[in-house]
Amino acid sequence: MSEVSLSLTLNGPVKAGERVHLCSAEAGMGRLVTEAPLTGLRAGDRLTAGEGGFLVVSVGWLPGGAEHASTPLLLAEALAEAESGIMECRLERTGYALAWVTLSDKGAAGKRTDESGPLIGRMVGETLDLSLVQGFIIPDEPLRLKGLLADLSLVQRFDLVMTTGGTGVGPRDITPESTLAVIEKRLPGYERAMTAASLRKTPHGAISRAVAGTLGETLIVNMPGSPKAVAECLEPLLPTLRHTLEKLQGDPSDCAVLHR
Repeated sequence: MSEVSLSLTLNGPVKAGERVHLCSAEAGMGRLVTEAPLTGLRAGDRLTAGEGGFLVVSVGWLPGGAEHASTPLLLAEALAEAESGIMECRLERTGYALAWVTLSDKGAAGKRTDESGPLIGRMVGETLDLSLVQGFIIPDEPLRLKGLLADLSLVQRFDLVMTTGGTGVGPRDITPESTLAVIEKRLPGYERAMTAASLRKTPHGAISRAVAGTLGETLIVNMPGSPKAVAECLEPLLPTLRHTLEKLQGDPSDCAVLHR
């Protein structure tokens, strides 16, 4: 990433780990404001000031009107305690941003503890340097999933989005259809690798309809619902993730040269 600096004004002290809204000065709100444009910031970006600064954890928009344009509204997490005042920050990206999405009616209702989503975060974190891991638990509803996948990929601009659950043939298993509705390029090799890994463990692996593909510069992969199946299906994909993301995000290097 090229060197980019932003001057931020912090209106009130913050503690490490505290989350505050970041917006433009013209928006007239937010604990953290700047005169600089914010349209290029992504989830996982760091605004570093010395040993402190802020991590961008969410990106959204404030509505506009007839007399003023819409402006970005970001949620940022303080990396260290800071006092009120002006902070000169450097924009950095120190790793990839991962979002996992668990599809579970019971989980969304608070009736089941999710283990598969956090497992995805741990396994991917052992292979890739991650700047941010965000988790979401939603019911098995196609409109919610399609909207969330589009937002995480095109607005938040996470590098990697992995869903878990809803890949079977039950009446509420809607993950593959919802994913196919939003992806731009399908990755059948990923799908075959997951099926092969499942079939080595159980013939029931043939039932999975998991989909993988890309939307913008984001890689989206469906995982099964159980932690055991997640571990089995994710393992063969882990060695491919970095190279897939590099090519997806514009790396011009020759693949043959990279892997001689």
